[in-house]
Amino acid sequence: MENLRKTDPEIADLVDKEARRQRDKIRLIPSENYASASVLEVSGTVLTNKYSEGYAGKRYYEGQQFIDGIETLAVERAKALFGAEAANVQPYSGSPANLAVYFAFAKPGDTIMGLALDHGGHLTHGWGVSITGSFFNPVRYGLNPETHLIDYDMVRDLARKNRPRIIMAGATAYPRIIDFNVFAEVAKEVGAILCVDMAHIAGLVAGGVHPSPVPVADVVTTTTHKSLRGPRGGMILMKKEHRKAINKAVFPGLQGGPHNHTTAAIAVALKEAATDEFKIYARNIVENAKHLAAKLNEKGFRLVSGGTDNHLILIDVTPRGITGKPFAQALDKAGIVCNYNTVPFDSRPPADPSGIRIGTPAMTSRGMGKPEMEKLADWMNQVVGCMNDEAALARIAGEVKELCAGFPAPGISA
Repeated sequence: MENLRKTDPEIADLVDKEARRQRDKIRLIPSENYASASVLEVSGTVLTNKYSEGYAGKRYYEGQQFIDGIETLAVERAKALFGAEAANVQPYSGSPANLAVYFAFAKPGDTIMGLALDHGGHLTHGWGVSITGSFFNPVRYGLNPETHLIDYDMVRDLARKNRPRIIMAGATAYPRIIDFNVFAEVAKEVGAILCVDMAHIAGLVAGGVHPSPVPVADVVTTTTHKSLRGPRGGMILMKKEHRKAINKAVFPGLQGGPHNHTTAAIAVALKEAATDEFKIYARNIVENAKHLAAKLNEKGFRLVSGGTDNHLILIDVTPRGITGKPFAQALDKAGIVCNYNTVPFDSRPPADPSGIRIGTPAMTSRGMGKPEMEKLADWMNQVVGCMNDEAALARIAGEVKELCAGFPAPGISA
């Protein structure tokens, strides 16, 4: 960043500090990861200079000879990796991708159905503070109060009663495999469009360690970062008959020119995700999560649903005599970064909920395995007992930094 250091040393200094933070701490936020050096490189190229409204071969600006090639590569790689009939790689992120689906298939006031936010769903699945809960009539399904698993009987009953235009499957804080076949059966029965938001699990699906929603869903949305390890972007996979409606909803429906530097980075990430090495990575994510969950359970943490099938662990920390927000803040001081999170049927407010949410994609990208998961569980247990002890938290942070030094972070110089 030689030019940046000359032009704007303040920003350069903040970027350096952020790089050191990502290098020296254990990053457990399940939606975060490390993009490869190749993804980072192409994200900062001259492609950011070019406007390209429209689609390959049908642009509203000239000078697209090379941009068209880039977007076509990204689309074809997405289709090949996930076995999709059609793909759109232009959404700016996951939320705009979901909005495009609503815009394509529903009108304001139509009924949509999604997993409740406080049961693990996403804001854009029809929650009240989101535009999706304001412009549409949201119906929310939830979890079984005893198992904390999706209540598929509730899904079916609500769908039959409310006849939603769109059923949204997928989650942002659900540690178990979702049965997409059940959702497909329900959607077919009531005549709904089935959209699966696989933003969190896209990398697991690509790596073959999680069932794919692509064969059974009408439309699948995803981010391109998280477990997929690409840039901050979005993508929509779909049946061929929905290509025209989705493409029109993305452009000109919701956005103008695509971010070409991001499109190129998505193409690179998709090529990386098609390798045998990525399949091993995806398998290791799940193995690490299951091992970490088992060790946390041994330490007395209460895991929502008792464990995990994917990359994510949701923990109710109130049985330890603490709450989510102060625990997350103490962990950060100890070099362990997560987010506080509501748990199903939480009696506490979202600003200081009962739980925390953690995941293993970023740690696994650094090459950490089961021994490191055991150390992490031990550190997290230690933090419970020293949340207000700054010296103890600093000691743990030093130990974390020492561990991280042995596992270089992808894309970050030493």
